[in-house]
Amino acid sequence: MIVDVEDERELIEQVLIRHGVPGPVAATQAEVLVEGDLRGQHSHGLQRLPVLVERLRRHLIDPHARPRFCWHSPAFALVDGRRGFGPAVGFEVVDALLERQVPVAVAAVRGSNHLGMLAPYVERVAAAGAIGIVLTTSEALVHPWGGRRAMVGTNPIGVGVPTGGPPFVLDMSTGAISRGKVLGHALAGKALEPGWAVDADGEPTTDARRAVDGAVSPFGGPKGYALGLALELVVAACTGTETGERVLGTLDGEHPSTKGDLFVVLRPSGPGHDDFASRMGAYLDEIRHSPRATGAGRIDVPGDRARRRRAERQRAGVPIDDEVWKAAQELMT
Repeated sequence: MIVDVEDERELIEQVLIRHGVPGPVAATQAEVLVEGDLRGQHSHGLQRLPVLVERLRRHLIDPHARPRFCWHSPAFALVDGRRGFGPAVGFEVVDALLERQVPVAVAAVRGSNHLGMLAPYVERVAAAGAIGIVLTTSEALVHPWGGRRAMVGTNPIGVGVPTGGPPFVLDMSTGAISRGKVLGHALAGKALEPGWAVDADGEPTTDARRAVDGAVSPFGGPKGYALGLALELVVAACTGTETGERVLGTLDGEHPSTKGDLFVVLRPSGPGHDDFASRMGAYLDEIRHSPRATGAGRIDVPGDRARRRRAERQRAGVPIDDEVWKAAQELMT
């Protein structure tokens, strides 16, 4: 079904408010879920609302929580999210780092809930003229290269760079596919692409229902595995949070969140940096207008395709699975 973006936003906000979430916090969480659907990342959209409500009911999310900052230097903070909504904590952390006005500012966050898409956070940093990097860990959903069992998180990375125009925005998981997309394919009876996942026996499968009990494969084979593992170690070391199978609480309604988030704001300064944004923008335009391979379409840089899809869906509406919409509406009863 096609849903008007404002109707989706209103439904999410009203469901959250009905379950005791203050209006401004509900609006922030709704914004991030809507962005997931607008940009085609439905695993981070309305599909997540029932889990969030269940976590509220079990007091695994405190809708009134404000993060607690412990600044160990003018540029580094350890942050206790105090079981708050991930987006509410995340945006407050971003704003606090931007306020520091130092060349490098870092916040290591623990005790917060799922961030959702990383793009909105790094876009806020880029809009302020700085470079944003966000790393986060997830449950063990990815099998190590050569392994059969899920041992590593999908561990996404977000990077935002100002360009004088639309920012460069990278928001990618280190798994070949998200867990939410596996579940979505299983619900719809759709086959997975070869190389996306393995079944419970560790054998490659395109059957999404079998993959639900198995593991996601790392993107790019051993290189994706190595990158995902490196990011997990960095985040866990900086935040003092868990690793591997001990990371819980972003996909379920049963466990406290034990993952970590790392936020970095970089402000290039000094000789040669005054016009860095426009120079980055010019370079990206060179890439976009470079010679295309035979049979290839347009050349994009990260962020371009999501912006086009977002603009189209704001105009024409957001495609939402019927069962996902129905499940969200039932949360109002």
